[in-house]
Amino acid sequence: MGGNRISAGLGRFMAALGGPVKWRLAKCRDVAQQINALESTLQAETDTQLRKRSLSLRYRAKSGEKLERMLVEGFALVREAAKRTIGLRHFDVQLIGGTALFYGSIAEMETGEGKTLTATLPMYLHSLPGKGAHLATVNDYLAARDAEWMRPVYQLLGLSVGVIQTPDSSDQRRKAYACDITYGTAKEFGFDFLRDRLLLRRMGLRQEDFLGSVAVHRFDTDGEQPVQRGMHFALVDEADSVLIDEARTPLIIGAVDTGDGKEEIAATYRWAAEVADEFEEDEHYEVEEDTKKVELLAEGRQLVRRLPKPDILRTVGLVDLYQFVERAIKVNRDYHLDEQYVVRDGEVVIVDEFTGRLGEGRRWQAGIHEAIEAREGVGKSAGRGGQAARITIQDLFLRYAFLAGMTGTARTSAREMHRIYGTRVIQIPTNRPPQRKTWSDRIFGDSDSKWSAVVEEVRLLHEQGRPVLIGTRSIDKSEHLSKLLKLHGLEHEVLNAREVAREADIVALAGQRGRITVATNMAGRGTDIKLGPGVGELGGLHVICTELQDAARIDRQLAGRCGRQGDPGSVRLFMAMDDEIIRSGLGPDRAEKIKEMGRSPGVPERSGRLLRKAQRKLERQHFRDRMMLMHHEKERKKVQREMGQDPYLDTPD
Repeated sequence: MGGNRISAGLGRFMAALGGPVKWRLAKCRDVAQQINALESTLQAETDTQLRKRSLSLRYRAKSGEKLERMLVEGFALVREAAKRTIGLRHFDVQLIGGTALFYGSIAEMETGEGKTLTATLPMYLHSLPGKGAHLATVNDYLAARDAEWMRPVYQLLGLSVGVIQTPDSSDQRRKAYACDITYGTAKEFGFDFLRDRLLLRRMGLRQEDFLGSVAVHRFDTDGEQPVQRGMHFALVDEADSVLIDEARTPLIIGAVDTGDGKEEIAATYRWAAEVADEFEEDEHYEVEEDTKKVELLAEGRQLVRRLPKPDILRTVGLVDLYQFVERAIKVNRDYHLDEQYVVRDGEVVIVDEFTGRLGEGRRWQAGIHEAIEAREGVGKSAGRGGQAARITIQDLFLRYAFLAGMTGTARTSAREMHRIYGTRVIQIPTNRPPQRKTWSDRIFGDSDSKWSAVVEEVRLLHEQGRPVLIGTRSIDKSEHLSKLLKLHGLEHEVLNAREVAREADIVALAGQRGRITVATNMAGRGTDIKLGPGVGELGGLHVICTELQDAARIDRQLAGRCGRQGDPGSVRLFMAMDDEIIRSGLGPDRAEKIKEMGRSPGVPERSGRLLRKAQRKLERQHFRDRMMLMHHEKERKKVQREMGQDPYLDTPD
């Protein structure tokens, strides 16, 4: 009874403060005040004394003392170390954000508020027990950049820092994971987990020992060794992108098929790619609007039987041929070069739809990747006999004992974050009042009119000397706009997945007077565009969004490139009634009707609402996809465990 009264009293107290989120925020503010009170003491100490303090905290942590008791001193040490080594002092709002992260929340911090520096606080504290702390971000570039930038802070306090990069060897990865703090991408952490699990199976170790008692002595094994040493704490940068957007696609290590039918399969993929254009929608096949599944009609199946085939396909069953053709048709409809993928060094490489970056090492499932390879005439279009190992992003991060995340756009996904990961989204106040101005939307009947208006706005702002960042939805659209700008004599830079090597240089100059930068979603996350001399007086950076993205969060990320840290800036959204999002969100029939409306004189007032309705429908569809994947994976793992199998390795394709 007494416990219930205390719980009820706490509930009333939390409600008075505005619920659990505001209660946590108030707690974080209190911690920040305590850290400030310790600052003058640490300022009087030498670097050696600071390191001794840090070593003392590490000893206490390894002895089993709760990290919460070291929070104030630990954060104060990191702030002083940052001030001395890299010349940056954590603002109070960053201390608040760091405290929220330590307690396992998703900290929503406005773009430009210094998430990279904020991350050093929980990373330091959670590294003290000696079990490793991982910072997962969206790409190799950001992982390497942030690790190098923050390395001196950690080193002053006696900690080692490692970075995982895609080309790294097993030895390099093992050394990076052995460090106190490891930066890398979620993808690399996941694939390393799977590769280690496959290795342990080959070594004859039991799957249940993977992160158990075996972890103590497994490094003494002769020959090849696992690279990871456990999953203690993960801090996910751009948490909504990693934990929400990327959660729809499992990480899969393919199994090589060395069977006799490999050449036959490859030939079938090639034949299906060659004949796919022969099939007409509604006459030969139909497409389910919600699932985008392609299914041959009776006339389409007859056409499959009539079409000439190479001799090697004589033993392929008709049902299999139908499936190969359906897959080839789907690829022609839904997967396009320089939108969903690029061809690089003879390989099909996925372009992440949410970040605009190359998804190195990822492959589409269910034969889609092989069908694209066959259409493009690259790869082997076979040899993937199934999957050797798989894990979802959700499952990967739920394996960590402690999980936190930070992003500029998590508010709209707060329920999903709490439902799946058990984390609360806490909005952190800004250090300075934002000065970003949102200009009124502009809506056009067709894309040609829209692109002309974009070019005209760029020209006018360029004449004023203001830098302009233009966000596009895909590589081909960024290159289309680039051609239009060239026709009008407007010098500019293009930042897309083809220009990764020049990314840092392009971003560094994007805020200078008169600069014009055309970019895909690559510019929407992790890029810090600093204003050049005199640009603030002109109005700052102007951001143009040329199309609604599949999620409103991505639009907000791009808009957040301007008006950072109290700087002035402005943003405008351009839309057209034949934009891609209408077909994706409302279906082809509705899209055609809306397109017809756009051809009429004048644009209906409700056009903007229609476009945003399509976006909301896509967001709900993606949410359902993630929920279905999570349910499917949960049920699959349950069955695998009941059969005594490893749910990560013994997985049917």
